[in-house]
Amino acid sequence: MEAVPVPDPLPSPTASLKRRFVRIFRLCAALALVVAVLAAILVSRGDPTLHIHMVIATALGVGFTVLLGTSLMTLAFLSSSTGHDEQASHAHPENDDR
Repeated sequence: MEAVPVPDPLPSPTASLKRRFVRIFRLCAALALVVAVLAAILVSRGDPTLHIHMVIATALGVGFTVLLGTSLMTLAFLSSSTGHDEQASHAHPENDDR
């Protein structure tokens, strides 16, 4: 008796959304690293008496700020593409267009 092959299950929307976010987050992290290095180079070229602590603080501050901003925008775009925003706006009648 031969076993009937089981078809692959449909991918979960949540799992595919997480994969999309992780893929985009990697690109955002690479961008933040490049911008942080660029900021550290530009700051260190401006003043020869600059302490290393200032360069490190600048790189960390710029890097985390770029990473936070791009991550939040990514979440906003992914949320918009899933349709959750429309469901939330229809839950409150005062948000309906008149």
